[in-house]
Amino acid sequence: MTAAASSDADLIAAHAAGDPRAFSELVHRHRDRLWAVALRTLRDPEEAADALQEAFISAFRAAGSFRAESQVTTWLHRIVVNACLDRVRRRQARPTVPLPETGPGEPVSPRDAMSDRETSLVVRTALAELSEEQRVPIVLVDVEGYSVAETAKMLGIAEGTVKSRCARGRAKLAKVLGHLRNPSADANVPGDAIERRDAPTRRHLEGR
Repeated sequence: MTAAASSDADLIAAHAAGDPRAFSELVHRHRDRLWAVALRTLRDPEEAADALQEAFISAFRAAGSFRAESQVTTWLHRIVVNACLDRVRRRQARPTVPLPETGPGEPVSPRDAMSDRETSLVVRTALAELSEEQRVPIVLVDVEGYSVAETAKMLGIAEGTVKSRCARGRAKLAKVLGHLRNPSADANVPGDAIERRDAPTRRHLEGR
């Protein structure tokens, strides 16, 4: 079985057994998604890159102790999130760096391109306005699709805490992003409305 055809668990086991290619394949497989989490959490490309590197080093060293009590992707996300939160706690206050606008190619219509960029900026700015404790669980639950239970394990907090932080964060996002769903509507929409956000808004939250 080739490394590319192996499961994540197989790669972890192979790495622990001394296969020099196994961990590289695991990194290649999940790097983009883990980078997105780090970038949304820290809002600074340099900080995110450093945190991701630290996380991969930690995962490389700790792979031998992986006990398959969770999915490998959950384990990796937990290490990345912890690395990000460690940097948040350590760093001193400094000006934030805007998230880069990424995406393959340009839309056909220049007007659509401008609208797309404006929506992306609004969504990213809204996320940036959340506190770290609210933004991280929202990124994991609403953007990455992890369950409340998985997120609680990653962050080392109670499930009820994850729910309450997500609820408060969603309420703030709903007020800021309400006009994206209905430009003529009052922005003070119910807090759970973020759960039913339209496709364009979700696309920008996920960085697609």
